[in-house]
Amino acid sequence: MTDVAANNKRIVKNTLILYVRMVFVMLVNLYTSRLVLSALGIEDYGIYNVVGGIVAMFGFLNGAMATSTQRYLTFELGRGESKRLQNVFTTSVNIHILIAAVVVMLAETVGLWFLNTQMTIPGGRMAAAQWVYQLSIMATVVLFVSVPYTAVIIAHEKMSAFAYISIIDIGLKLAIAILLLKADMDRLILYAVLILCAQVIIRLIYGAYCRRHFDEARYKIEINANLFKEMFSYSAWNIWGGLASVCGTQGINILLNMFFNPAVNAARGVAVQIQSAVSQFATNFQTALNPQIIKYYAVGEMDNMHTLICRSSRFSFCLLFCISLPLFFETDMLLELWLKDVPQFTSVFIKLVLCISLISATANPLMTAAQATGKIKVYQSVLGGIQMAVLPAGYCALKLGGSPSSVFVSEIVVYSIAFVVRLLMLRGMINFRIGIYIKDVIIKCAIVALVASIITYVVNSTLSESAGASLIVCCVAVISAGICFLLLGTTRIERESIFLKLKRHINE
Repeated sequence: MTDVAANNKRIVKNTLILYVRMVFVMLVNLYTSRLVLSALGIEDYGIYNVVGGIVAMFGFLNGAMATSTQRYLTFELGRGESKRLQNVFTTSVNIHILIAAVVVMLAETVGLWFLNTQMTIPGGRMAAAQWVYQLSIMATVVLFVSVPYTAVIIAHEKMSAFAYISIIDIGLKLAIAILLLKADMDRLILYAVLILCAQVIIRLIYGAYCRRHFDEARYKIEINANLFKEMFSYSAWNIWGGLASVCGTQGINILLNMFFNPAVNAARGVAVQIQSAVSQFATNFQTALNPQIIKYYAVGEMDNMHTLICRSSRFSFCLLFCISLPLFFETDMLLELWLKDVPQFTSVFIKLVLCISLISATANPLMTAAQATGKIKVYQSVLGGIQMAVLPAGYCALKLGGSPSSVFVSEIVVYSIAFVVRLLMLRGMINFRIGIYIKDVIIKCAIVALVASIITYVVNSTLSESAGASLIVCCVAVISAGICFLLLGTTRIERESIFLKLKRHINE
């Protein structure tokens, strides 16, 4: 653990593997979304997003347990406790089975009532919406019981396996989209059935890989009451945080449906596809770094932990900004190239969700650091309470006559406040130096964003509207953001390391 150079090398290797996977997944995913939207139509595409979103509302339980499982597995790996590692895996499977049962119960009662009485679904599509709802519940249950296996892979930092299985997953979804275009039955129901089948296949692959490569990933029918109580207690506070997070995702989706129609949900669905694809640039980087942050805490190497938190936040922002900047300036042109029919509000939704992604990507390493301590009761209570404000703020904005985009503006404000509170709380949890973070992360990221945006704006203002001009603007945006990142967003040591690695690869 003290070999920082070896850890950095592992981080770089895992990051590169995840980026190769990301490029493929992003391109295929965007093409798949285009096919699905074309096959289903705007109305059915919106129905699928909002109906599936009701089930996803209960998925915050799973997200909370996923974070807990990965933290415990990574922590025990850092300590080298093999027996404890086996117990953690078995206990996590037991808890996920319990959580899945609770979700089914809630979905078949509260969720079903909400679908039938509160949602805006065209009368002729209610039967199809019911099918989608039930199939989405099944797919969510399959996803739940897969989490311990994905957590094991990430904890062991075997990102190549994670990448390969993800590629299989997106390949199945592409095949589903192509099949939809040729189907002559109800495509909405067929889509839900095929997505469920894909989830089952991926679950079997994850299970087979983990049982073959990791000794602890063999489920045993036993209950460790003390560990169950410890993990579940830890997860309870993550559940509160997860509930707050889902308010800003599926909660907003449902709000939009209550005040508008499925077409607006379709616009949000398209925006989320863009957001998910672009966010992978930061997510992959953080997936490679997160285990190291936790392991540094496990062995008490706090200075290395603090350095890695700052670097992860800064690099995450800059990597995501390099891709977001051209989208901000040329959203309409890219949408016209990508989709045949562009739902209303899609362009403004994309710009707003990208702002949210930039805030979240920068803040996520702070959350990983808090999770590493295991002392998250107060942290999740406070942050969860702040983030929960997204839903009532969005509701008030719409009730007062606000446009659909007003809920995203409310989310940006709330997430910005939560970011500041995260920093203040982390100071007490791990003696984190906020002044260094502001200097090393906030100021550098702001300078990178400001300079690159000004350069791109000047170029965009001098060119007339045309496909060629749009291409030039996109290239200038990416290049200027990248150069500003290297020159203004990195330290001298980081720049020397990057240039040295580039020189070594060129010479090879």
